[in-house]
Amino acid sequence: MKASAQLVVSVALVLGGIALLSGGSQAGSQTFAPTRFTVVDSGTVGKPDVVLIPGLSSSRTVWDAEAKRLAPNYRLHILQVNGFAGAPAGPNAAGPILPGVVQELHQYIVAGKMHPVVVGHSLGGLLTLMLADAHPEDVSKIVIVDALPFYGMVFDPNATPEAIAPQAKAIHDQMLAMPADQFAAMQPTMVKAMVKDEAGGKLVAASSIATDRAVFANAMLEDLQTDIRPDMGKIKTPALLLYPFDATVPGAAPAKIDALYKGAYAAMPNVKLVRVEDSRHFIMYDQPGKLDAAVEEFLK
Repeated sequence: MKASAQLVVSVALVLGGIALLSGGSQAGSQTFAPTRFTVVDSGTVGKPDVVLIPGLSSSRTVWDAEAKRLAPNYRLHILQVNGFAGAPAGPNAAGPILPGVVQELHQYIVAGKMHPVVVGHSLGGLLTLMLADAHPEDVSKIVIVDALPFYGMVFDPNATPEAIAPQAKAIHDQMLAMPADQFAAMQPTMVKAMVKDEAGGKLVAASSIATDRAVFANAMLEDLQTDIRPDMGKIKTPALLLYPFDATVPGAAPAKIDALYKGAYAAMPNVKLVRVEDSRHFIMYDQPGKLDAAVEEFLK
C-alpha cells in the first residue's frame, strides 16, 4: 500500500463508523424537517426521549442492537447524517457540515419539545459535545462513545488545529483523489482496526464504500480541525464517556489509553469515564452487552 493510502487509513480507523441503512418510520410528530440528517422515530411514545447519533460514514443501523434494548423504556430518535452510507448528500454536499447538523439538531429538539439524553459515537460523539456546548438547555444527559473533543490529541496531546492543519488537508485531498477500486480494496484493513466482530465488520466495510466521498472527506477534515477543549469546563451536563481497550493490539497499554481520555475530559465537571475491555472503536459491535449495561445504568 502506498504511504498516502496508509495515511488515510490511519485516520479513518478511529474516525470512521460505518453500517447499512435501516428502515423505519420517520418522526411524524415533528414540525421541523431537517435537511442535514434524517431521523427514525421508534421506541415507546410517552417515555423519555433518547437521541442516537452514529459516527463518520455510519448509518443509523449501527445502533440497532442498542435501540432494541432501549425501545421498551424510551422513545428513540435515531439519526443518520445525509451523505453517509448511501443517503443523498443534500446540503452536506458543499460547505461546512458539522455546525449545520448541530443547529438542525437543536431545532429538531425544540420543535419536539424534548429534553432528551443524546448518545453519540465517534463523530456523533463530537456532535453531541458541540450540542451540549452550544445549547446546554437542550439535553438532560449525554453519552459519548469513543470520541475526543479534539481528534489531534491522538497524534499529540498538546497538538493544535493549526499544527495538524497541513496533515489534515493532505488526508482530505488524498481521500478525494483515491480511485474507487483502491478505496474499496482498503476496507478489510480499515475494518480490522475498527471492529473485532466479524458481522459488524462486514457492515462497516459495506457502508463506507456507499458513502458520498466528498461528504466523507469534508466531514473528516472538519472533525480533524474542530477543537472544543477550551469549552469543556463549561459543559456541565451529566455525561458518560465509554472508550475501548483491546490488549491484542500491538503496543496497547491501559495506562496510555487512560491518560489520553482522562486528559481530554479532565476539565469537564460532571463526566464519568468507563473503559470497555476487549473492544475496538465500535463498542456497540464488539461489546454490545457492556455498552448497554453502562448506558442503561447511566440513564436510570
